[in-house]
Amino acid sequence: MTNVNMPNEQRKIIHIDMDAFYVSVEIRDNPELQGKPVAVGGPGNTRGVLSTCNYIARKYGVRSAMANSVALRKCPELLIVPGRMSVYKETSLRLHEIFQRYTSKIEPLSLDEAYLDVTDCPLFSGSATLIAQDIRNVIFDELQLTASAGIAPLKFLAKIASDQHKPNGQCVIAPDSVMGFIESMPLNKIPGVGKVTFSKLQQHGLHTGADVRRSSQTALMKTFGKLGASLWQKCHGIDNRAVEVTRVRKSVGVEHTFSKDKNELDELTEYMLQSLIPELLTRSKSHIAERGISKLGVKVKFNDFHQTTKEIQHQDIDSASFILLLKEALSRGEGKPVRLLGVHIGLKDIEPKVNHQYQFELALPAN
Repeated sequence: MTNVNMPNEQRKIIHIDMDAFYVSVEIRDNPELQGKPVAVGGPGNTRGVLSTCNYIARKYGVRSAMANSVALRKCPELLIVPGRMSVYKETSLRLHEIFQRYTSKIEPLSLDEAYLDVTDCPLFSGSATLIAQDIRNVIFDELQLTASAGIAPLKFLAKIASDQHKPNGQCVIAPDSVMGFIESMPLNKIPGVGKVTFSKLQQHGLHTGADVRRSSQTALMKTFGKLGASLWQKCHGIDNRAVEVTRVRKSVGVEHTFSKDKNELDELTEYMLQSLIPELLTRSKSHIAERGISKLGVKVKFNDFHQTTKEIQHQDIDSASFILLLKEALSRGEGKPVRLLGVHIGLKDIEPKVNHQYQFELALPAN
């Protein structure tokens, strides 16, 4: 693993991001889809939700997580194909095998993206730019898929850079260009700064990295807390995070999108207790035994696609606590029907622990 004390200007980090991965695999395996607007999504034209779509579809305003019905209104010619997760996982394994040819310092973020620390890679005389180009060429030759890459001495900049010339492009932010890039960088480009957060920053006159650099760290922390401290560091070119070869799972969850909206508490409670929690227990048994539980959570997505999550610190899978969280989450919707319901547990951030005892109670509490 890269030494976090290494000066940033000496690090060479590549962020590889596959282009519309799921849908690109589908087009690769079915050439008749080539040149057409295509999306991968759930079944049904009304209740399904898109996982991803190709760049042709995006020109019509189609986006990931969009309801099938909305996507088809925006693009009537859109072809929605069912996902094949086993194929995507197999392709991802081949992708990571390619990465291993260049470095063992790989931090996977998902099936289709990863950080690579190539600081010590001797190929191409150590040129991270040429290494990234070669990785992308090999991916295309062996997998018939395209990837975009960002190259920078800082992790967050490498991720931002990989999005600069999508699809099938790459962007290099050299050490002597870091501050210039940050100065003009819109703050919503920083990973973790979403629409709501960016709007709050703009309300305080913070639009670009230059605006943050003109602000004091104390003032930013007073107004935005930990986010303010993080923004100040990033906009001053400070990001000493290493490429983590081993990523530790922090939570386990299950969720379900209903074929028809539900708005009765009893109906939602019964589904959670009889379907979601048993599945959660099955998925999480080994993790609970090794790590233990730190918290419980319930996620609700309403029919207007707004969602909320309620969590509580807890060491057991407990039905009464889940019911309480569900009630609190539903209260935020002010009566809106529920489209999706999910439950999850947080895992303790401790050394593995054997034979952790936990309780599990499915029965509905007495009225």
